[in-house]
Amino acid sequence: MGVLMSKKQQMEKVQKCSAVVSAFQAGIKDRPAPAKQAEGEVEEGDAPAKTSSSPEEKNTEEAEEGETDNSAGPSTSQQASASVRDECKVNQEAWSRLRDGKGVEPEDLDKSHQLTPPTFVRPKREADDDQLVEVELGKKEQPPSDEMCDVCEVWTADDLYPCKICTRVFHDGCLRELGYLRAEALQEMRDTAHTVTGWSCYYCDNLNLLLTDEEMYSLMETFKQCKIIPESCLVSDELLQYHHFVSKQQFDKDLTDEQEEEVLAQFAALDPEKKGHIEWSDFLYFESLAVLRKFRTENSLMRLLTAKERDNARSVFLGLDLDKDGVITRAECRQAQQSWFHKLNKDSQSCNVSISHVGPICESSPASSGSERSKTEDNRPATWADFLKESAIYILAARPNSSAMHIRLPL
Repeated sequence: MGVLMSKKQQMEKVQKCSAVVSAFQAGIKDRPAPAKQAEGEVEEGDAPAKTSSSPEEKNTEEAEEGETDNSAGPSTSQQASASVRDECKVNQEAWSRLRDGKGVEPEDLDKSHQLTPPTFVRPKREADDDQLVEVELGKKEQPPSDEMCDVCEVWTADDLYPCKICTRVFHDGCLRELGYLRAEALQEMRDTAHTVTGWSCYYCDNLNLLLTDEEMYSLMETFKQCKIIPESCLVSDELLQYHHFVSKQQFDKDLTDEQEEEVLAQFAALDPEKKGHIEWSDFLYFESLAVLRKFRTENSLMRLLTAKERDNARSVFLGLDLDKDGVITRAECRQAQQSWFHKLNKDSQSCNVSISHVGPICESSPASSGSERSKTEDNRPATWADFLKESAIYILAARPNSSAMHIRLPL
C-alpha cells in the first residue's frame, strides 16, 4: 500500500534529490581535467617511442621466435626427465587421493565449470565402539530422505535421486558437474535410484571411507611394499603376487595350490564382465572389507549400519521368521546373507561364481573349514541380535553399485 505525501513534502524530496545529483555532477567535472592532461602527455610521449622502438621490437620478436623454435625440439634426455617427473607427480597425487578417500582421476576434476568436490573425513573409533548395540526388532526406523540436494541445497521435487543407504538426495546435473559419475554411471543412477534395487551415492559406494586413518595407513603400507600403484587395474598374476606377499607377511608361509585357486576364483568374481583385469575400486573395496573383518568386532561393524540398512535387515528377518517367535535357523541366516546381493541377478553366471568362491583367504574362511555342514549346525537357532551381528559385514559389502562381489558369501 502506498504512502500519501503532501505537496510540500514532495517538493522537499525533489529538492533533496536535485541537490545530490548536482553535487555528484560537480565532483565529476572537477576530476577529468588532470586525468585528460595525463592521458594527453602519455599519448604525446607514445608516438615517438613507438617509431623509435620499432626496430628493437622487431629484434625482440625475432629472438622470441628463435627461442620458440629451440623449445619446440628438446633433447631426448630432457624428454625422459620430464616424463619421469610427470609420472612421479601422478603417483604422488594418486597416493594422496587414496589417503584422503578420493578415488577419482585428476583429469576428471580439473575442469573450470565443475563444482568443488566434497572433503571426506575418515571416522574415528569411540571408546564404546565394541560394546553391544541394542536394535529392536519390532521398531522400524523409516528415516525420511532429505528434501534438498546434498550438493547445491536446492529442492526440485521429482528431479532428486535418493541414496539407498543414507538419507542424501542428489540432482543428476550436480553429480555430473562434480565429475564423480560418468555418463554410464549417471544413466544407471537414473534407472535404479527409484527402484527396489536402489543406488548408492559416492559417499556410501566407497567402502574405503569406512576405514580409520590408522587402518588406512596399514593398508597403504601393504600396497607400497607390494608395489601396487593406486588407481591402476590389476591382472590375475598381480593379484596372485599380492596375496603371496600378504600370506608370507602374515602367516610366514606361501599360498598352497588350493589357496591360489581361490585367488583366481576371487579374481573371476571381481571381474564379472570378463575384461581380463579388475578395476582399482573393486580391488580397494575388497581389501577394505578384509581390513574391517580383521580389526573390527561384530558390534563395531553393526555401528556402521545406517537406519535404512537396519530396516532392510528387519524386513528380511521377519520374512524368514514365519512362526513369529523371533528365532530363525542358521541355514536361513546364511540364505538371508546372500539376499543382500540381489543386484547381481541380472548376471546369473557371475553371481554363481561369486557366491561360491570370492572372499578373503584366512584360516577361518568357509573354504578352509570345508563346504559340508552338519544338519545340527544348520538347525541351530539364531536370534535377531545374532542375525544382525553376523550379517553386518555382508550388508556393508552390498553397498557398492559395482556388479563385482567384494566378499565371500557363506556356503
